[in-house]
Amino acid sequence: MERKIIITKDGSHSVAIPEMNVTYHSVHGALQESIHVYIEAGLKNVRPQEAASYLRIMEAGLGTGLNALLTLIEADKSRRAVHYTAIELFPLRNEEIQPLNYCGQLNSSHYQMIFEKIHQCEWESEIALTPFFTLFKTNKDLIDFSARQLFDLIYFDAFAPAAQPELWTKEMFEKIYTMMSGEATLVTYCCKGEVRRAMQAAGFTIEKLPGPAGKREMLRGKREV
Repeated sequence: MERKIIITKDGSHSVAIPEMNVTYHSVHGALQESIHVYIEAGLKNVRPQEAASYLRIMEAGLGTGLNALLTLIEADKSRRAVHYTAIELFPLRNEEIQPLNYCGQLNSSHYQMIFEKIHQCEWESEIALTPFFTLFKTNKDLIDFSARQLFDLIYFDAFAPAAQPELWTKEMFEKIYTMMSGEATLVTYCCKGEVRRAMQAAGFTIEKLPGPAGKREMLRGKREV
């Protein structure tokens, strides 16, 4: 499977898979999309359960590691501890990771080594990358994933339904719903009608929010207690 590094409209990189006609991030701006959908609409709008000492996040698709990097930086900035589980069946190779320009675009070059560790650290182990960010990566398909804990926040960043329809079904959202703590949140860039209906059928309360550049809307789903 051929993967190509591309530059999106905000100057940040993404990865394209020509044969699937997909990109890992929006061509309108990888960085601005991730910040808008996952950090502003997701991370900054949830609180951990009162008994927990950290926020538990699951990402469906580690991909370029951009969402994990942004979350790590935000955790360090706010001094809010995060345990981050990333599910990735097809990780990027080292030669694909090295050119990615996120730390430079963020004026955070001091995070470059940590960004590389996000990709290079051991799988199936809990790795403390900073005092406020612990990463657990699992090399699995989301369909086969079994949670070891309940999550407060889900970053649902799978490829679009046209490319991976099996990940956007009522059954998949039902599975994810069971992995979520009371009043947990799911955020995704996708706002297609069939996705919204699948989430609602699985039990989510859905909220349409303004989308990132190039998209009119995005979705945020809440798990009710």
